[in-house]
Amino acid sequence: MGKKSRKNRAHDTPPAGMSRRQAKLAARAAERARLAGNPRPFAGVPAEADLIALREFVSSATAPVEVAGAERGIRLCTVLPGGGAAVTRAAEHGGGALVALQTRDRSTDAAADLARALDWARAAGDGEVLDSAVTGAAPALAELLTGVDPAAIEVHGDFAWWLPPGADAAAAGPEIRAAAEAIVPAHRVAAEVPGAVWWADPGERAHLRWVRPEDPAALLDALARVHAADHLSLGEGTKFAGVFRVAGVLVPVWDVDRDAPADSWAAAVAAGERRIAAALAETGPLDAAGRKSRETILSRQVTLT
Repeated sequence: MGKKSRKNRAHDTPPAGMSRRQAKLAARAAERARLAGNPRPFAGVPAEADLIALREFVSSATAPVEVAGAERGIRLCTVLPGGGAAVTRAAEHGGGALVALQTRDRSTDAAADLARALDWARAAGDGEVLDSAVTGAAPALAELLTGVDPAAIEVHGDFAWWLPPGADAAAAGPEIRAAAEAIVPAHRVAAEVPGAVWWADPGERAHLRWVRPEDPAALLDALARVHAADHLSLGEGTKFAGVFRVAGVLVPVWDVDRDAPADSWAAAVAAGERRIAAALAETGPLDAAGRKSRETILSRQVTLT
């Protein structure tokens, strides 16, 4: 009994320089981090902001990507029938593979899920389906996904791209039409700014969602400074609606005039970027107006999981 007690006490010995309480707190923090998964899954991969947009709020889109070691063409897509992870096409249907970002099954690490699906897509036979990619070893996504061109992202008004060339469209028509009814019109705004700006029209008003790459805390302070000066306006017919946090980044959102073409907002976004960039360059604590604006923004922040 004494030997067992001494052995247990030996295992309970905290790391050098830490008390037992500090060790327990550190262990609990590590466990919380493990359960939380990867806090910024797409950091370090090409087109991080657009990957987040395609995974979180774009309804129907595809994008050719470069995958290390792949001999077939691979396209990322928003969603596949049934929420599956990936599919390869038979040679008579053009070959290639589709890998989905919006899937039925998700682990706590979106990067690992995507890496497993891409790894499967480059090695699977023709005409196969991967229902889920949440288990098993995963290559490092940054080493596997070597190229994503935002300019090559194609937004669709339906899901006809689910069908391979030459497939019987009539047989799959009802499923495709039902899925298309849920599509929210979207468009990537061609503005030369950090991150990615996506216009969407869910109904009563249109939105601009700007997926930003900066550290969320620094960006939040910058937004607060701009908000204190001009309420974060992007011009006439716009209203700053708030922010949401997803995949480790912050996404400011504006309500905009839905009758204005999506690309007509590029100049306003560029002007907004100049104000935000100037605010990001400022150092020192926020003043009273900035702190009040920060609290206002935080009160309207949500986190997408």
